[in-house]
Amino acid sequence: MNKQLLAQLFLLFILTQALGLFAGNYLLEQGIRTTIVSDNPEGMENALGLIIWILFITAVLLIVIKFAPEKLAALIFKAMELLAIFGSGIIVTMPLNMGDLASILICLALVSSRIIWKENVLLRNITSIIAAAGAGALIGASIGTTPLLVFVLLIAAYDFIAVFRTGHMVTLAKSLTKKNLSFTYAMPTSLHSTEIEKNDIAKGQSQADRRSPSLLPREGGKGHQYELGTGDMVVPLAFAVSVLGEATKIKFIPMPFALLPSLAILAVSLAGISFTLHYVSLEKGRVLPALPVQAMLMAIVFCAIKFAGF
Repeated sequence: MNKQLLAQLFLLFILTQALGLFAGNYLLEQGIRTTIVSDNPEGMENALGLIIWILFITAVLLIVIKFAPEKLAALIFKAMELLAIFGSGIIVTMPLNMGDLASILICLALVSSRIIWKENVLLRNITSIIAAAGAGALIGASIGTTPLLVFVLLIAAYDFIAVFRTGHMVTLAKSLTKKNLSFTYAMPTSLHSTEIEKNDIAKGQSQADRRSPSLLPREGGKGHQYELGTGDMVVPLAFAVSVLGEATKIKFIPMPFALLPSLAILAVSLAGISFTLHYVSLEKGRVLPALPVQAMLMAIVFCAIKFAGF
């Protein structure tokens, strides 16, 4: 994989998950959660309700893309982005105990920055981290591990179908990335990794030669920006927070040991995303769902954790 791409992925993943676990642990400690369908976190209807809600939102977005005038569609998408940033910003600032006014002012500053500097990719990544961290923390604190595992498997299956069968997720992703919204992470690279390898092989260069400045991209050279949906960060985070809740609230495992199962789940999730991105990096323009591999690995590790007695 392109080292530049891998470094960005690791940084974005670690920042999102660390912030999300920080906020999620606070929500668990304070007993703060939202009702998806049932007040019972272990109710399986919560998993089904969350899936139905996602399908509904996706359908609405596709209708907007297809039928709404371009300016109206842009306005709707922007409003959704700003609402997500504000709401998630409130969640991730809760553990800081800075007071409602300070928290609101910070969130308003984030929202304003996305309006003023709407094309800034770095700022978009920052707000994507906040949006994903807040959403994952709240979902994980609101649903038990069993229904959330069912949700993870269902959303992974849906992701596969939406990309390879119906293709509507590709349509949605392309529309969102064109608008530079905080629903995806941007990972720009200056030169495609496959091109580097091909050049090296063609020139018969050694491993040491591949680090030569002569192979570094120059101004005007080829580059590519990879996009990763925030959902690929939200889902593992939600599962990790839910597992953390089970460890601390049900099994009374003390911190920091209670974090170990969650960290194991996040580690294999990162491995799954890395594998998918490596495959995508071999062919620019190809779209692949990251969740299926993540879900499979997380389910295996979760079962192993349960078998080990955690």
